[in-house]
Amino acid sequence: MRETEDLLKVSGLHTYFYTDEGIVYALDDVSFSLKKGETLGIVGESGSGKSITALSIMRLVQTPPGKIVAGSIELAGEDILQKSRREMKAIRGGKVAMIFQEPMTSLNPVYTVGNQIMESIRLHQKCTRRDAQVRAVEMLRMVGIPLPEKRMREYPHQLSGGMRQRVMIAIALCCNPQLLICDEPTTALDVTIQAQILELISDLKQKTGAAVILITHDLGVVAQVVENVLVMYAGKMMEYGPTREVFTDPQHPYTQALLESIPTIEGDTERLYVIEGMVPSLSKRPEGCLFHPRCTYAREICKTCCPELVIPAEGRQVRCHRYTGAWEGDGENA
Repeated sequence: MRETEDLLKVSGLHTYFYTDEGIVYALDDVSFSLKKGETLGIVGESGSGKSITALSIMRLVQTPPGKIVAGSIELAGEDILQKSRREMKAIRGGKVAMIFQEPMTSLNPVYTVGNQIMESIRLHQKCTRRDAQVRAVEMLRMVGIPLPEKRMREYPHQLSGGMRQRVMIAIALCCNPQLLICDEPTTALDVTIQAQILELISDLKQKTGAAVILITHDLGVVAQVVENVLVMYAGKMMEYGPTREVFTDPQHPYTQALLESIPTIEGDTERLYVIEGMVPSLSKRPEGCLFHPRCTYAREICKTCCPELVIPAEGRQVRCHRYTGAWEGDGENA
């Protein structure tokens, strides 16, 4: 694959959940691309569809009730939605790996750390148990765990939260994946350990050349380590573009509100800006633009018509009527 080609290309992805209360539109027309060595940040409030995007790429959406109903996910030019379960088992951990939010629930409590890393190695690579053991020790050393030979014999509950997260990274990287998906990798860790984990992921990306998808609600993290950012709301992509441009000149009112919600030293110490209201139910979505009940710019057109993605500037995409012809002549804010 040439450097200019996309390693990952997600096009028109729709993932729905069919429940007794109706259809839950978890992902609704999501598209983005990622080249080798790049990092994409996916941000948004809880319930915006960040984790479902990752699970859809990994083909881990539980069926039933969930189902990918439309779209394509191309990895190195191959649509993984057309792969069989056996083929996907080889792709997961081999070509694509994922670091989950909470390592204590992701690691098996009855197996040692060493056995869990070795299992992943032997599943995807033809090697002896001894070779897998040597590789596992190397991975623990690579992710900065001291005394790796000793840690190999320990169980997850014997490790700190930061250590467990490093073990998860070691498992994810042990087979040299082309794509690494990090779903809130610093959740529940203190600030110092968060910085160490982020630095570790960035360093390993440089060493291995893997592309990274970083899912987080922390915009400060995105500003540090991400080249491009995708802003999601209620299952839809609202804005997409280079991180620096999105952060310095946000086009969508939701992106603007998220950035204004970040506390700053120079800001008002008496009152922190909040986005009024809540993310709507994905099974009972409002008509028109999904963000209009919380948007200070909303007009009548926003209440009745869902805007399409438009390109207000090169490399940028935004879903807002302010950048369409429909906004002109619609009158004052409603």
